[in-house]
Amino acid sequence: MSLSSHAETLPLWEIGAGVAVLSLPDYRGSAETGAYVLPIPYFVYRGELLKVDRGGLSGLLFDSDRIEVDLSLNGTIPVNSEDNPLRRGMADLEPAVELGPTVNVHLWRSPDRKTTLDFRMPVRAAITVEPEPRKIGWLFSPNLDLEMRDPAGFSGWKLGFQLGPYFNDREYNAYFYSVDPSAATPERPAYSAQGGYSGSQVFLSLSKRFPHYWVGGFIRHDNLAGVVFERSPLVESRDAFSAGLALSWVFGESSRRVAAE
Repeated sequence: MSLSSHAETLPLWEIGAGVAVLSLPDYRGSAETGAYVLPIPYFVYRGELLKVDRGGLSGLLFDSDRIEVDLSLNGTIPVNSEDNPLRRGMADLEPAVELGPTVNVHLWRSPDRKTTLDFRMPVRAAITVEPEPRKIGWLFSPNLDLEMRDPAGFSGWKLGFQLGPYFNDREYNAYFYSVDPSAATPERPAYSAQGGYSGSQVFLSLSKRFPHYWVGGFIRHDNLAGVVFERSPLVESRDAFSAGLALSWVFGESSRRVAAE
């Protein structure tokens, strides 16, 4: 096997662990921001029918040259309402997991397949993480997804860019932005959030897999101008900024190698 062909293969699976440092708003529209240090797992699987990486599960439900149906995963952080001035006296926000299918339409591939442009259409149900989990609504967030490998000649780096709107149902928006009459105050009037347009997002990520570790980071901007819950007394800012940096040590990999895509 030549060196060039060897360079185009990767382990079937990789496993590791690391830590992430995150700066996140309490929720989109909140001016309160928290810093978090969290342990993170690292797992990559490059099977023929199933692929798992930092972006999630792919090829699990349907895969073709043009369309792919995957599982999409996201989440929200817990919020102690006593630590958030706008929510003081209200129920805490429990952490939630958002899970559902994503239809990916492959719009364009460069000849060397190092640059790709997809149209992604994730639909996710949000479920609280607590002793008695409950569904708190649905989200739909179509977006354009541009990915570049070796951008500007920087070998091994991967650059990602996403742009698109959010559409949440009434139940989801009510969980974050409604104010029940029993929790209303002169400064925080009762409010009932509706479903519909819920903002837009720009997401930029950069990562690289080194021989024994993986490093990655992201920045995200959410804009809430014109959202259906814009008049909620719990919305303090039209702009929400998030950022994170993660480092994972890769301590195991398979001896079997597969072709890199």
